[in-house]
Amino acid sequence: MQKAAVLVATLTLAACVSAQTAPAPAVAPQASAASPVARFASAKDPSVQKAYQILNDMIQALGGEAYLSVRDMKSEGRAYSFYHGQPNSMSLLFWRFWEWPDKDRIELTKQRDVIELNVGDKGYEITYKGTAAQDPKQLEDYLRRREHSLEWVIRKWLAAPDTTILYSGTAIVEQNLTDLVTILNGANDSVTLAVDPRSHLPVRKTYSWRDPEDRQMDEEAEIFSNYRTVQGIKTPFSIVRHRNGEMTSQRFITSVTYNNGFPPTLFETKGITYNQPKSEGPK
Repeated sequence: MQKAAVLVATLTLAACVSAQTAPAPAVAPQASAASPVARFASAKDPSVQKAYQILNDMIQALGGEAYLSVRDMKSEGRAYSFYHGQPNSMSLLFWRFWEWPDKDRIELTKQRDVIELNVGDKGYEITYKGTAAQDPKQLEDYLRRREHSLEWVIRKWLAAPDTTILYSGTAIVEQNLTDLVTILNGANDSVTLAVDPRSHLPVRKTYSWRDPEDRQMDEEAEIFSNYRTVQGIKTPFSIVRHRNGEMTSQRFITSVTYNNGFPPTLFETKGITYNQPKSEGPK
């Protein structure tokens, strides 16, 4: 199920100025008291104030209160994995059931007979053989991505009192000019968001970490595109992941629904959990 594990890991300025009279500057809407960026509204630092305006506009563009109040999501689509930028498998159908903050179930293949389940800091693979503990490396990658996901950063990082935000300039992303905002949490971990200044939607999310084996810094980026409005929430129907500049996965979503109210049993394992045998290296 190595390919399935790779695919599982996969799961957006112009202002017309009059030549004679400049228009009055638009006043950005203030964040509500419940917004995770509200505490930055009174910041005096120009970089923090600029970052606040961009993030506040972004949250509103994503759906505002509807986005911040999402309890769960069901999505369907196709996923592809890549190695050195080249496809290394056929597409794989997936059905994903996600519940905030830390429950995730992905059913794979046309028969939906391979299930990857993550609850809290535990991971499982369910097949006809039974329930196995998720491969440690796969679980490590999943937990790192979850803790740097857009939802996690907006709803957890920004709400934390020791988080800092900074405006980091501009960059060309997907052939469009974007504003960059860096979010730094209390653990000195950071995520940089590239935001379209016209739609105010996030186009790219980037973060880095040190590989525990080779001690080198790795960078992972996700590109969000093809946004559509679903139940008042702007949703990217195309997500592409890169690692150190190389494409590693693509996910194309065909349908999404929010706040479904899943039964608790959906995120429960069945039977006895066993450890998967380790693959033998070359002798």
